[in-house]
Amino acid sequence: MKKITAIEVQKKNPKRVNIHLDGEFAFGLDRFVAAWLVVGQTLDEEKIARLQAEDAQEKAYRQALLFLGVRARSEREVRKNLEKHEMPPAVIEQTIERLREEHLLNDGQFAQDWVTNRSEFRPRSRRALIVELKQKGLAEADIRSATEAMDEEALAYAAAEKRVRRLEGLEWNDFRKKLGDFLARRGFAYDVVAPTVKRLWSECGGSTNTEFEDEEVS
Repeated sequence: MKKITAIEVQKKNPKRVNIHLDGEFAFGLDRFVAAWLVVGQTLDEEKIARLQAEDAQEKAYRQALLFLGVRARSEREVRKNLEKHEMPPAVIEQTIERLREEHLLNDGQFAQDWVTNRSEFRPRSRRALIVELKQKGLAEADIRSATEAMDEEALAYAAAEKRVRRLEGLEWNDFRKKLGDFLARRGFAYDVVAPTVKRLWSECGGSTNTEFEDEEVS
């Protein structure tokens, strides 16, 4: 058994305290974990190990909350961030489970929100979004559910409409090339790109007697 002889708030991190046992520094703890400790209390090895395990879990949880505070994340992103901070594998899994239970991690909702956000601010094809979501580590079922109702033509038009302002005054060939390439980079297929470019050209006052050659889209 060892006796707690001092509990001191850390100078660099006031959310943590230093625990001194038998007159010597022993370990640091999150203040939440150490809340029930008092000077004079005795601790056996089992209790010390349990406190340190709880501290590791709380540290991982706080890091995950900090990471999630910037924007929504997928489970894989959170897991990789905790690995980067050298959290033990078992602690990472416990943290992921806790975040799920608290509805702070939900890959299905994350996929839906990602598609909605992209479609509103940076429209791109279903194919391109599927690649992005796979990179986030999402399951096939979540990806399929989030992308199956996408309207490729509407998304291509929304993307092109924002871009076309930069192309005013161009001749048809340049207009077709630049806008077609832009949509191709967003992942849209030729059979969506061609009619979208023609539609925008017409809406900009261009002649409707135009041709769109496959090789013009790269």
